Amino acid sequence: MKVVRFTALVAIVAVAALAPLRAQDKDAKEVAAAIASFKSSDAVLTKWFGAAYGYVVFPKITKGAVVVGGASGDGSVYEKGAYIGDARLTQATIGAQLGGQSFSEVIFFETKAALDRFKENRFEMSANISAVAAAEGASKDAKYSQGVAVFTLAKKGLMAEASVGGQKFKFTPKK
Repeated sequence: MKVVRFTALVAIVAVAALAPLRAQDKDAKEVAAAIASFKSSDAVLTKWFGAAYGYVVFPKITKGAVVVGGASGDGSVYEKGAYIGDARLTQATIGAQLGGQSFSEVIFFETKAALDRFKENRFEMSANISAVAAAEGASKDAKYSQGVAVFTLAKKGLMAEASVGGQKFKFTPKK
């Protein structure tokens, strides 16, 4: 009986210890799948991933709105191709809008200074930085604006909007 209890206790501790690893594995798989989707939707984005000083990938952002809207999502941050931490995106909008959708987003940082602004939580995306919808050839003429370039890839849903708002981000370094 003691052996069974001890074995059960060891199993519970092992499962609890491995749970964060499974979550990290799931997140890494979602990010890898999002990167593959971006690259397959527009082959030129492969060069962006290779040339950018850093980037953050949000595999799934969920957005909903009825006049006032909001969105949120979690992502992974990379510097020179190496994972350095996680990011949380929140968005608020107001205007003529209705619907719901989910999409992926990648933000490329041209320079160390641009990535550092993001890591220091001093980065906000407002109306003056626009996102390019990832589609074959769309990134060909895209350029950095203030050291940042943003691409989105629709997943599902329908959204009609003419709104104003912005995205805020919170960076958490890897442990």
